[in-house]
Amino acid sequence: MNNPKSQISNPKSLWLVRHGQSTANLARQKAEAEKLLTIDYTEREMDIPLSEAGISQAIAVGRWFKFQPVKPTVIFTSPYRRTFETASLIAENAKLQNVEIIQDERLRERELGIFDRLTKLGAMQKYPEECEKRELLGKFYYRPLGGENWADVGLRLRSFWRDLCLNYADEKVLIITHEVVIRVFRYIVEKMTEAEIMAIDKSCDIENGAVSSYQFDAEKNKFVLKLDNYLP
Repeated sequence: MNNPKSQISNPKSLWLVRHGQSTANLARQKAEAEKLLTIDYTEREMDIPLSEAGISQAIAVGRWFKFQPVKPTVIFTSPYRRTFETASLIAENAKLQNVEIIQDERLRERELGIFDRLTKLGAMQKYPEECEKRELLGKFYYRPLGGENWADVGLRLRSFWRDLCLNYADEKVLIITHEVVIRVFRYIVEKMTEAEIMAIDKSCDIENGAVSSYQFDAEKNKFVLKLDNYLP
């Protein structure tokens, strides 16, 4: 009888890229700097476009890929506009011809629920008790009303990862997604603990347009981190 595990392979190369700067990223920076309670943008979360700087960042990533010896053979994005725009610009500038761009809802941004469009100050003023709960539980397990915690994101990413290994074995996979999604991917791929991934998250932010990459090591039977938060 065949061992099901023997039938499961892995992508041989994996890149995780945070989308280029969006207009909402700019709006958040402005609101936080001015100590406002809310973040001012009119689009739905999934319709937010890249800013001019975000377009430049995506082009820079594409030009970097153009000169890499190993290039993506398939691209996945979240269904959000800013990730698809980033992917399209990367593919165009890397000269990735006939590479399919596939949208998958499991790669979407973490849903913030009641904290959506609030600055840190706004959240503390409007929902002080919820902020206390978040501080007590930690953001890996704290779930805002109507939103998701990091563990929730992990559940959908484990489903995506399983499908990726089953259906895209031996491919070179580029994933364009969001900051928390990339963090949780690392938690899953490297089999980390909550404490380990929270320490990494506390140390720095993932920059817009930053690249993280893994190479599968057959001898060690695991993915090895090659680039972490690298800005081309």
